[in-house]
Amino acid sequence: MRIAELSRRSGVPVPTIKYYLREGLLPAGELTSPNQARYAEVHLHRLRLVRAMVELGGLSISAVRDVLGALDDPEKSLHKAMGTISAAVAPPDLGVADEVAQQQVEAFLDRQGWVCRPKSYGYKALVGVLATAREVGHERFADLLDGLARAAWPLAEADLDYVLSAGSTDEALEGVIVGTVLGDAAMAAVRVLARRELSGRRDAALSDLGSNAPDPDPPKP
Repeated sequence: MRIAELSRRSGVPVPTIKYYLREGLLPAGELTSPNQARYAEVHLHRLRLVRAMVELGGLSISAVRDVLGALDDPEKSLHKAMGTISAAVAPPDLGVADEVAQQQVEAFLDRQGWVCRPKSYGYKALVGVLATAREVGHERFADLLDGLARAAWPLAEADLDYVLSAGSTDEALEGVIVGTVLGDAAMAAVRVLARRELSGRRDAALSDLGSNAPDPDPPKP
């Protein structure tokens, strides 16, 4: 297919496709003339993946390049690919040095029986979260961690089941990307919806309770 058809089928404008080609996010097409190239289904598939990471996942071009590097590395295991992708998705500055927050994270990991290296994205991100919570006066935010762990475990199992159900290693690695980038975005959206629903139900319950409550000072006959 020509680049115009690639654009039409992917929904990505031609100038953006050319930009992705220049940045190495999309492999070059087969030259049919000095100024013309032909593209295949593999280009369409990769382009849709890049679009999902940029537009839905909010990743930078540099982060997308790192993720695609993990995808294209034949020696990369699923476990290592997850680490690469998590690091690519991470915010730029997670170097928070907070001894109290680090102690809270270590205690949390010990309670869960989880093994995590201090240099990993998840460890540093959690230290940063707890440090920020303390800075804004919410020291008790750390009390939420065990409940979050109980909620996160089945989510992690669902992520891995999705990845391991793929028919090939390439599909599995793509599943890691989709599950990490889009899965986090989907979970954030579902959490907002659930919180809104629960808040509405509790508000309605309180309203019903108030309307059915006896008059605190009934009029005397």
